[in-house]
Amino acid sequence: MLKQPDRKYRAFAPIGLKDRTWPDAVLTQAPIWLSTDLRDGNQALVEPMDIARKMRMFEQLVAIGFKEIEVGFPSASQVEFDFVRKLIEEDRIPDDVTIQVLTQARDHLITRTFESLQGAPRAIVHLYNAVAPVMRKVVLGMSEDEIVELATTHAEMFKDCAAKQPLTQWTFQYSPEMFSGTDLAFSKRVVDAVTEVWGATPQNQCIINLPSTVEHSTPNIFADMIEWMHRNLARRDGIVLSVHPHNDRGTGTAAGEFALMAGADRIEGCLFGNGERTGNLDLVNVALNLYTQGVSPELDFSRIDDIRATVEHCNQIPVHPRHPYVGDLVYTSFSGSHQDAIKKAFSARKEGDMWDMPYLPIDPKDVGRSYEAVIRVNSQSGKGGMAYLLESEYGIEMPRRLQMEFMQTVQRVMDVAGKELSAADLYALFEREYGLKTVHALQHRVLEEQGEGAGASIVLRGDLQWDGETCHIEGRGNGPIDAFIHALVDATGHAVRVIDYHQHAIGAGADAQAVAYLELRVDESQTLFGVGIDADTISASLKAIVSGLERARGQGARSAQSVAEPA
Repeated sequence: MLKQPDRKYRAFAPIGLKDRTWPDAVLTQAPIWLSTDLRDGNQALVEPMDIARKMRMFEQLVAIGFKEIEVGFPSASQVEFDFVRKLIEEDRIPDDVTIQVLTQARDHLITRTFESLQGAPRAIVHLYNAVAPVMRKVVLGMSEDEIVELATTHAEMFKDCAAKQPLTQWTFQYSPEMFSGTDLAFSKRVVDAVTEVWGATPQNQCIINLPSTVEHSTPNIFADMIEWMHRNLARRDGIVLSVHPHNDRGTGTAAGEFALMAGADRIEGCLFGNGERTGNLDLVNVALNLYTQGVSPELDFSRIDDIRATVEHCNQIPVHPRHPYVGDLVYTSFSGSHQDAIKKAFSARKEGDMWDMPYLPIDPKDVGRSYEAVIRVNSQSGKGGMAYLLESEYGIEMPRRLQMEFMQTVQRVMDVAGKELSAADLYALFEREYGLKTVHALQHRVLEEQGEGAGASIVLRGDLQWDGETCHIEGRGNGPIDAFIHALVDATGHAVRVIDYHQHAIGAGADAQAVAYLELRVDESQTLFGVGIDADTISASLKAIVSGLERARGQGARSAQSVAEPA
């Protein structure tokens, strides 16, 4: 690093907005949310989503409550185009949801984009072109006048293309790309020219999206930029003012919240902050930050672990264990003083009290977490060492939440035995707890059925050892696990839902075994893991489900017995 970085890097100039009002603003309602997971988030992935993963993400976003979803860049690839067509042709878009698509300011891309939207009931079409000095001078070689002409010419083209599809309810959106690195006077000039072409009025609103394409400044300066535009744009009452913060300086959430305080009506981002470089604004952070201030975000994160599992599957990127609100460790304190304060506060709290807990800004139960990791924090001690021994000696690579669960069993044994457990002791305890020797292989056959993509299904038939008897089972689903879960309802009377899934191999070659770890929700009352080991990967997964079901039944029986026993 340079000893004098000012010789290479220039400080970002403040705006000098002396009468700024945003520092005293209080957010009292949710903004308009736009998820760009399927577009900006998707283009940042090493392996972009296929149609199946895009559909799973779209359905998750709808379930959360997003009413505006940027579903793709249909002129960029056939997969992007086909996904938009699938949503429209299969009537997958709910009546209260509007899809958004993106296009550059280029004639053939705009034409292709509008083609993708044929038959859509409602659509936001998002136009962008670069306006920053470095882009104008170095990349595009265009003057300011040429940039304005580029934007307005293609804004006119939007109107012409939309007129050819009068049955669709159109909304136009414009982004001056790299707004965060552009002087405000020129940003205003370009935006004003575009809104004039579109005839923005309160009855015919367009969206103007101001992106911090790259974070150049502290978030207070970005807020000044937004407030300046909010005050000075022509036709402001015909504009929905949107922001699209990135996170290059690690201040995307702060910049987004400040921008809303400064006059923005709408905010764009991704679940858990996926996106180019260090990511987009994390919409979950902003939404739950509002929630902890008593403001309804109008989005539902009450099953945040399920949402995380979907996002990790679709993005193929793990969420960090310290990630706000959703990470594995964010509700767990390891410090003894923290533990003592939390326990005392829980003991003193009465039902209906305002939430005022040390070290816990949100009630974990509100997002579908239990108090177990919070209240029983002492049971977490030694978790890392236990996991290391099982992995190094036996190849067992437990996911973190399974480590936490199994450590409670280890701690109970250690409390009784009063001595350290060896790797062999730990593995014997692991075998017993998850029934690795008692859960028998399921004799099964998978029958392929007709159908493709999201509509495909298979039938699984087989014989299951349950309650000392052999039960014939049959179930249909979108895969062997899903089919088996459906079969279990009839065979055992228990409903099972898979929350998370991990699998890896032990050994190599002919002796290799698959280990499956499935986090399950049984009868919507118990959340626990099942573990299965088998030479066949599907069999390992099915064994893991039976393992979890057996454990749930055993825990239920122990709970019933403890209730029945006299005090």
